Amino acid sequence: MGAALQSLRTMIRTFLAAAVFTLSAGSAHAETIQLHVGHLIDPGTGSVSDNRELIITDGKIVSDSPWRGVRADGKLIDWSGKWVLPGLIDLHTHVADGYGQTDDPAEPLKHSEGATVLKGAEMARITLHSGFTTVRDVGVYRGLTDVSLRNAIAAGEVEGPRMIVAGGYITIPGGGGAVTGAKPGTAIGPEFRIGEVRSPEEARARVKAMIDGGADFIKLIATGAVLAVGSEPGALELTPDEMKAACDQAKAMGKYCIAHAHGAEGIKAAIRAGARTIEHASLVDDEGLRMAKERGVWLDMDIYDGDLIEEVGTREHWPAEYLQKNRDTTDFQRQGFAKAVKLGVPLTFGTDAGVYPHGYNARQFGYMVRYGMTPMQALASATSEAAKALGRPELGSVAPGHVADLVVIDRDPLKDITVLQCVAGVIQGGQLVHRDDAAARCDRWKHP
Repeated sequence: MGAALQSLRTMIRTFLAAAVFTLSAGSAHAETIQLHVGHLIDPGTGSVSDNRELIITDGKIVSDSPWRGVRADGKLIDWSGKWVLPGLIDLHTHVADGYGQTDDPAEPLKHSEGATVLKGAEMARITLHSGFTTVRDVGVYRGLTDVSLRNAIAAGEVEGPRMIVAGGYITIPGGGGAVTGAKPGTAIGPEFRIGEVRSPEEARARVKAMIDGGADFIKLIATGAVLAVGSEPGALELTPDEMKAACDQAKAMGKYCIAHAHGAEGIKAAIRAGARTIEHASLVDDEGLRMAKERGVWLDMDIYDGDLIEEVGTREHWPAEYLQKNRDTTDFQRQGFAKAVKLGVPLTFGTDAGVYPHGYNARQFGYMVRYGMTPMQALASATSEAAKALGRPELGSVAPGHVADLVVIDRDPLKDITVLQCVAGVIQGGQLVHRDDAAARCDRWKHP
């Protein structure tokens, strides 16, 4: 695939060459940047400090001190009238699949690998400019295409968030991680079935192959799915032994597993198997909440999506099965989220981006506050807490020594969390990748 991939990367680089306000990325030693910050928010400590000076060198924050005036050396960025916080992290996205949700369950079969990666590159750029400097991309239908996109971003060939990728899904044949709903006789190639398993032995083998292929972690489809034909959200799909075998193999290779799990029994089975985070957790019961808290397992609950699926899915005639399953799970999921907040269960920010248009990720913050979080807790879920769940302590903070990923907004998010739907600036790894001082142009992103 070498020549083809190189050609594809050249196309992507040409397509996305015009980054906004970029600093010199290729130099061995980036210039020093002095930021004059009006209000600095660090969700990990819950602190807000005013009139600060941040110094950034070689992509890292090297100091945070009271503002002392313009330095003689380095580049000044004046955000003295703005609020600055760590770059946002979404732990449940589908950037690399690119085309998102449609009325056709077999949509992934319609596009070539090259077209899918190019579309993913476009979605990656949108995501970054919306303030999300890191994402965990939790699965693609065509195996390992997310690895190609991740590598192109890391090499500086494509503009996008730092990506941590799954490579595919560990799923039963015809399960929630399979391409379903295709017309009878449709050929579904092996690249769409790289994670299908029928036994614990196959689970171990598939995990090994996916990690060897470049996956950063493993995604289990523990239960059925809402947006899959013939799959029941409450039903266990992978067996507990298959999940345990997959998680054990991932751990043996220095990785970890997460679990898509809507149903209560599937959630608990995935926790027992060793999953680090539980995705969706729509029908979690009290026992599952206690287990998650006791074992330090994060729940990654996409509580924004239900309204979007109902509105857009009805208008665009998504399968009736999708819409009914969404109605059956949405309220339960939000009630479970509210319980989790009260109990102190670890919670991270995960949105299932791709179900809704990429770039809308920050819409979920308002829902998290509505269902029990304080604005500071909601910010922590997408910064310091997300960094802990990733095992990436260098991310998610504005403290010295951390990676210089920063988001800038015009108003105080602790008074109105929805202001995060329109960011005024984004710095990723010490590079200014987005700046928009005309924030009124972002009104179109706001949720009614």
